[in-house]
Amino acid sequence: MTFVGAILLIFSLLSLRNEKETTSSANAWGFFGHKRINRVAIFTLPPEMFGFYKEHIEYLTEHAVDPDKRRYAVKGEAECHYIDIDHYAINGQNPFEVVPKSWTKAVEKFSEDTLHAYGIVPWHIQIMKLKLQRAFESKNIDLILKYSADLGHYIGDSHVPLHTTENYNGQLTGQRGIHGLWESRLVEINAEDYDYFIGKSVYLKKPLDFTWNAVQESFAALDSVLRFEKELTQQFPEDKKYAYEQRGNMTIQTYSLDFSQEYHRMMGGMVERRMRQAILAVGSFWYTAWVDAGQPDLTKMQNIPPSAALLKEIADLDAMYQAGEVKGRDCDH
Repeated sequence: MTFVGAILLIFSLLSLRNEKETTSSANAWGFFGHKRINRVAIFTLPPEMFGFYKEHIEYLTEHAVDPDKRRYAVKGEAECHYIDIDHYAINGQNPFEVVPKSWTKAVEKFSEDTLHAYGIVPWHIQIMKLKLQRAFESKNIDLILKYSADLGHYIGDSHVPLHTTENYNGQLTGQRGIHGLWESRLVEINAEDYDYFIGKSVYLKKPLDFTWNAVQESFAALDSVLRFEKELTQQFPEDKKYAYEQRGNMTIQTYSLDFSQEYHRMMGGMVERRMRQAILAVGSFWYTAWVDAGQPDLTKMQNIPPSAALLKEIADLDAMYQAGEVKGRDCDH
């Protein structure tokens, strides 16, 4: 990263320092984390892309959470955010040797209904990458912005250990609420201390393999995520494990600062590592889609804001999110 890029990144992060959601969210990385991932990913891009993405940094930041909002509006959206890979660990087999990486071969082996029932995030990321590539090819600014923001979200999800398991909220092991603890609470109280100088995005020769490797790394961390929380819970009285905090006009129960920070310490930097890897992955997917589209000149598309049609689509989504109920898996319950 250049000196100028580093200075811009610092000022960009400072502008987010006080940003917190006023509602409790247990979506992957929480709203705060997803926004941070997309925002910082912009600073991994090469100069040919950086100007365009930096110009639209607020859009790409704010709309990093649109896929989570669509879970309240679109049936079938929820399954795009995870894969319960442990469902396929039949008789102790390695599920990554059981499930074919190819969508076509996976459908042949398990059926499309089964794959959708247990999550499709590795394959959905490839669909979104292709959509972004097509948007670059057609020089469609609205779709470049929309698909860049969405793609960043799904890639972020694939880097979360609790998005690789049927026990996604600890509901099978008496640890209900761990989803929001790991992905939202720990990030919100520690994000300013993380190191975001992570280098430059790279071209991904095999995006599908890259995605599966990310999922496998997430799954490998799952045992520690669950075990450390259970061990720590045995050391904390109930009245010390939880606390009450004011969020906007609401008083909510959340994990205490002492419990959260000790859990964060026990995992030895895992949350920061997964976030850093997610950021670099997002930048690399954006870059790969641009290269595969023939590296169109993005300077010719600068200074053009999102269209009225895209803004209306966003407003409609926000209205459905505010009025709707989550369709599919709800990690809050």
